[in-house]
Amino acid sequence: MLIMHSLLATAATPSPSWNVIHDVHELFRYPFMRHAFVAGTIVALLAGVVGYFVVLRQSAFAAHSMSEIGFAGASGGVALGFGAIWGLLGMSLLGAVAIGLLGKRLRGRDAAIGTVLALSLGLGSYFITQYKGESASGPFGLLFGEILGISVHDVWFIAIAAAITLAVVVVLYRPLLFASLDEDVAEARGVPVRGLSVAFLMVLAVAVTAAVQVVGVLLIFALLVTPGAIADRVCRTPGRGIALCVTLSLVFVWAGLCVTYYSSYPVGFLITAFAFVGYLIARIVTAVRRGGSTARPDRPARSPLLDSIGVGLARGIGGR
Repeated sequence: MLIMHSLLATAATPSPSWNVIHDVHELFRYPFMRHAFVAGTIVALLAGVVGYFVVLRQSAFAAHSMSEIGFAGASGGVALGFGAIWGLLGMSLLGAVAIGLLGKRLRGRDAAIGTVLALSLGLGSYFITQYKGESASGPFGLLFGEILGISVHDVWFIAIAAAITLAVVVVLYRPLLFASLDEDVAEARGVPVRGLSVAFLMVLAVAVTAAVQVVGVLLIFALLVTPGAIADRVCRTPGRGIALCVTLSLVFVWAGLCVTYYSSYPVGFLITAFAFVGYLIARIVTAVRRGGSTARPDRPARSPLLDSIGVGLARGIGGR
């Protein structure tokens, strides 16, 4: 990433023009920008789908913790010599299984997450002391992402991981949605809530591994939480919510890459800034729709429509 930023800094700074075709051609002029757009698009699709369930299951803390748990694995991978990405993926999966087994319910899982997170941070600090390399793009490169330094091998890794993850989400969609809406009723209907919880956390671990290469460990909320939070406020059906999540993720990533190419701002900062502005706009729009009434809370625990969706899923799954 540092090399790519140095190239952008030393080369003649491109300026946008009114010729859109020329600007698009300029954007895809260099291989590292083409790799960044391909990887960013894949990650946006993956984060949009998984992020909707992260917000629906109130697992934002789990998503953030998974990234920090993965950072400990990345540090271990670099220190032990088998690669940051494989260490990040392995540690994230182990953390997902541990959190899923220790915390059965959505509520009350924070204690299990905090316990596993504390152990992981301790391991991370130990592995960092064992890192003897001088490259700044070692484990620290994952803190803020390095999408401009991504290779073809990394693109293939992200694409395969995303394909597997999305396939799992498609298979688990109905019971996962049901358990996310009301895990008590879902369990009463015979849905394996704990197994679904572990499976979703493992899906989240893979999504985090892919997303940190774009926005980094510290900025993971930009793609895995913020689009879902916006969709949760303005959409009333899961289908529309997931579609909006994917659309927003794509807009944030593409806008961040376009602006960073024509400026000196880091892409992680731009993606998070665009996501935050989008969230503010969503809050303003929903507040205006409610006419500034203070009688209604910001968001009901569950909308009547989601209740009806849960009942429909309960009949479909429990009636088998």
